[in-house]
Amino acid sequence: MIIVGPGRCGLTQLFLVKGSIFPKACAWSVPCALLTLVLHRFWQPDAKGAENLSISSLRDIWSGYTFVLGFLIVFRNNQAYQRYWEGATLIYQIAGQWTNCVSSLLSFCTLKEEKAMDVKIFQQMLVRLMSLMYCSALQQVAELSDDTLELIDLEGMKDESLLHLAQSPDRVETVLNWIQR
Repeated sequence: MIIVGPGRCGLTQLFLVKGSIFPKACAWSVPCALLTLVLHRFWQPDAKGAENLSISSLRDIWSGYTFVLGFLIVFRNNQAYQRYWEGATLIYQIAGQWTNCVSSLLSFCTLKEEKAMDVKIFQQMLVRLMSLMYCSALQQVAELSDDTLELIDLEGMKDESLLHLAQSPDRVETVLNWIQR
């Protein structure tokens, strides 16, 4: 994620190179604009005022081109919008389902006084592991320059376990296996 302040007049994002689509868009649009300018400059109507045959066919081609380009831009924009909302919905759905899972597991803990300390330790470890699993899942789907997201402290977890987690190719699966044990 690229974090940018508003800058002067709120236009700072327009002139970024990293993470911006404008350099790539300009690489395609500037040559096309120059070609259009050249064609417009040199293909003028003849002296009688009647248009040249190649000009009228060029207008038909241009009309078809702009229609197709407009259609593709709208289609791709709609696809990107749908994908964004699908991803955002799934992230919130995961958070809701995992919260329900933790609350269900916590509600089935025993209320016996002799096991109260063990239950408290279990509940705290479960919440820490679920926080770690959600953080790992977000790190897996997000493109961040640094992988630092907030999570509940790692108290009670062994250093060897955390080292194993750091070296694991799929951290979410690793934490899920820890929870299932």
